[in-house]
Amino acid sequence: MNKKKGLYILLGIVLIAGLYTAISYNSFINKQEAVNKYWADVQRTYQRRADLIPSLVQTVKGMANYEKETLEKIAELRSRITSSAMNVEASPENIALQEQLQKELAINANRLIAVVEGYPNLRGTEGFLNLQTQMEGTERRIKVARQDYNQAVNDYNVRVRSFPSSITANVFGFKTKQPFAADAGTEKVIEIKFK
Repeated sequence: MNKKKGLYILLGIVLIAGLYTAISYNSFINKQEAVNKYWADVQRTYQRRADLIPSLVQTVKGMANYEKETLEKIAELRSRITSSAMNVEASPENIALQEQLQKELAINANRLIAVVEGYPNLRGTEGFLNLQTQMEGTERRIKVARQDYNQAVNDYNVRVRSFPSSITANVFGFKTKQPFAADAGTEKVIEIKFK
């Protein structure tokens, strides 16, 4: 009778451990998918920025004599951003590449906007004012998308590193994810400002 009781206890422990592992695994999958969703949101807002840039360039081009080099650089960056956005995995390499390209795009867009400052008739046109509002809104969306992504990464990483779920994470190969981090000396988000 004692052997049977011991067998039932052992079977119960195995069943509970298996149930915990299944629940824990599914939790990791849910959190990993949340990270992927928020990374896709970040890329979508980057794409919105890239899509607005040609409108800005065409508006300025129609009214101003601007630097050809700046326009060519913006067109090249937009092309690189669009092609790199196809990789939706939130790996540290993809995040670093996206950040570098976005930083270069914002710097060159700021150069283009500086040219606009010399053309008061351009600054006052309805189309340009509308574009300005859309650019500012897009920059805010990028900031929010990054914050949401970082929150999802934080939730996932806490789960990966917490005991006893860390055991399941190690068994099934769930690794921590890389959040967005500010570059040294860049405490502020790059903003495109219109005067």
